[in-house]
Amino acid sequence: MGWYNVFRNTKINYFLIPMGVAIAPLIYFYVKTITTSNFKFRKKDWLHFLLAFCLIIFRLGIYVYDSLQPGFNETQNGVLKLSIEEPIVSPLWVFVSFAQMLLYLAFTFQLFYNYRKRIREYFSNTYKLELNWILSFLIAFTLLFLYSSLQDIVGSLIIELNYKQRWWLNIFMALVVLFVGIKGYFTDTTKLNKLTFSFSPNPESIPQQKNNISEFSAEDLEKVSNYMKTEKPYLNPDLNLSDLSTSLNFSRAELSKIINTGFAKNFNDFINEYRVNTFKEKLESGEHKDFSLLGIAYDCGFNSKATFNRVFKKVTQTSPTEFLNTLKS
Repeated sequence: MGWYNVFRNTKINYFLIPMGVAIAPLIYFYVKTITTSNFKFRKKDWLHFLLAFCLIIFRLGIYVYDSLQPGFNETQNGVLKLSIEEPIVSPLWVFVSFAQMLLYLAFTFQLFYNYRKRIREYFSNTYKLELNWILSFLIAFTLLFLYSSLQDIVGSLIIELNYKQRWWLNIFMALVVLFVGIKGYFTDTTKLNKLTFSFSPNPESIPQQKNNISEFSAEDLEKVSNYMKTEKPYLNPDLNLSDLSTSLNFSRAELSKIINTGFAKNFNDFINEYRVNTFKEKLESGEHKDFSLLGIAYDCGFNSKATFNRVFKKVTQTSPTEFLNTLKS
């Protein structure tokens, strides 16, 4: 409070506006911008910032009113600031901000995990598109938000915290913002911005589409299985649902339905299971004597070591090295 004692007539309190109600939707739209192809901010999206605008207008309103009252120039806070804003509005605003932040964080996590689910339905290799740094940011920000809320509770009900005790929160929050800024700047979203996750059929690009995509025949399943065995499209690390559906003369919606219902898998698991089986066949034929396990994995269509190890463990319940040891024994 030393600064306020020196500048006893300052009116800065009117303009120290807590903008947590703006940060919450900003985080949501930031993640949505990255995870939604061709996202455009619409006029009605400004409604998410209505609370922030209301707070700004309220603060400016009480400042204008207080500035017209006698003796305002000799004090820091005027009549409305002391009688309405501090005892009534500020405590209420703390609860509103807390509830809103929790709500938007829940929406943002849901948005992110829906994105993860969608890319597994479309891409065969998702490692470079999983955006793990966004998940790290959301977790870190949530923890800092909860820590900040704990500080507010302690400061209000137990003991007043001084500036030094609150300083650590500010430095950690600054580091989190710096982290997301750097990662966001260097993240290439070109591939995402060029596609749509909508499975609306396009008759110009995919001829002879069925009128009813809710049904498929045993011949469709056999057609997909035979194509996977003979043409081995899964060896292409960049294979996606659109490419495979075009090759099979299905729409994306039809092929997605066949894979999800007929094979009981999403597209990512469906393709990667073929890659794992091919990898196992190569080990059984002795290719590991001439090539590294990772090199063989890349030949099978994988494009990252982390994805390969995770998928292999998921399919076989064992690691690649452990599987190789069973072949040697």
